[in-house]
Amino acid sequence: MSINISNVAFHYPGRASKPVLQIPKWEVKSGDLVLIYGPSGSGKTTFLNTIAGLILPVRGSIEILGEKVFKMPGFRRDAFRAKNIGYVFQQFNLIPYLNVIDNIKLAANFSKKKEIVKIDEEIIVLLKALNIAEEDWELHSRRLSHGQAQRVAIARVLINRPKIIIADEPTSSLDPLNKGSFINLLLSFVAKYEITLIVVSHDRSLSKYFNRVELFSEINII
Repeated sequence: MSINISNVAFHYPGRASKPVLQIPKWEVKSGDLVLIYGPSGSGKTTFLNTIAGLILPVRGSIEILGEKVFKMPGFRRDAFRAKNIGYVFQQFNLIPYLNVIDNIKLAANFSKKKEIVKIDEEIIVLLKALNIAEEDWELHSRRLSHGQAQRVAIARVLINRPKIIIADEPTSSLDPLNKGSFINLLLSFVAKYEITLIVVSHDRSLSKYFNRVELFSEINII
């Protein structure tokens, strides 16, 4: 089992009367391709941040790959996330003053896997597979097109070969053609490396790409 959530609740400090998350039970098996859809502002990003261990629930149990991540001290939680969870943020969160290679290398530095792989070679393999032109590898990320930034964000996630990838509205600003290309590209790597994928979106048209589709309001019972 990749993810096992039980009786999880979250609210912001001083706002117990306005819960953001209230999840009785939710599980994801290894290798699942899960789309969770729902409107903007419904708590989907908070949900992903809880899975990633970026925020902690006020109660309940979250097991990721058999580990109770939310009970780990912060430094261990960060190390676990770097090794096992890849997060594709909605705005990509690339470091604007770093070039393409250094953005990816920075992600690798947070994982102990850097000790057993040749990171520079891995980065080159990924950049070529993602069709990022070699002349763009030294560009600062602020100079990348939206499509290039997406691909670098995928490479940054894949460099550590995570067991789980979570993605927050990754196609929200794409036209239909580029949307399909992006999802197909992501799914090709997920299949190649046998990664569990969880995508949250307000766009239900993505359903055809996933083997499991859920309405967020049926997960988050508020």
